[in-house]
Amino acid sequence: MSVGLLLVSHSVRLAEGAAELAREMAPDVVVACGAGDADGGLGTSLEVVQEALARALGEGDGADGVVVLADLGSAVLTVETALEIDDDLAGRVRLADAPFVEGAVAAAVAAQQGAALDAVLAAAEGAGAPAAPAAPAAPAGAAAPGDGVTARVVIRNPLGLHARPAAVVARAAAAFGGPVTLQGVDATSVLQLMALGTAAGTEVEVAARGADAQEAVATLVGLIEGGFGEV
Repeated sequence: MSVGLLLVSHSVRLAEGAAELAREMAPDVVVACGAGDADGGLGTSLEVVQEALARALGEGDGADGVVVLADLGSAVLTVETALEIDDDLAGRVRLADAPFVEGAVAAAVAAQQGAALDAVLAAAEGAGAPAAPAAPAAPAGAAAPGDGVTARVVIRNPLGLHARPAAVVARAAAAFGGPVTLQGVDATSVLQLMALGTAAGTEVEVAARGADAQEAVATLVGLIEGGFGEV
């Protein structure tokens, strides 16, 4: 089941900006906007939201399910009204209680990784939770616990581990079965990776466990050494 996003905002420019960021994180995910009033001004419109939902769920390039994020209370009410009017949307659309931009980014990455509808919703809503502090990196040469593999690599791209590289790392890490971390945080979470604030020239530790640990670490190290195409 493919999962898309619908961003409902009082401002067309705000929704389009958040959608642009989400699409950068998740190029294969349908990201639609249902923003502004009927004339494109500030506000919300039931008709605009209904049309955006129809586009997001449309045949062909449309998604099978949609997670909706809304910026303010009246936008939430507009979405709830659209869902109440059309009973057929109940099994295919979820309204997230999540921060608008952070939730959109987290949901987009989860959808790009192939997560199901409820998992994408959970990713959006989890974006509002306080981030856990990063665990300190192990000393050079230390072994990871159990069947773990670790490696150290220097961030090479000039802007550090910003949004686009973080999304690349998250998508790559999600392809492996076992846990993968970068500087002690979940490498599949783009928000946790961005929260590290890792600058160019910083040495980071990549660690993984499980049957694919060696391949997972090698893949992430290769991406970082390659500078994500920005060097």
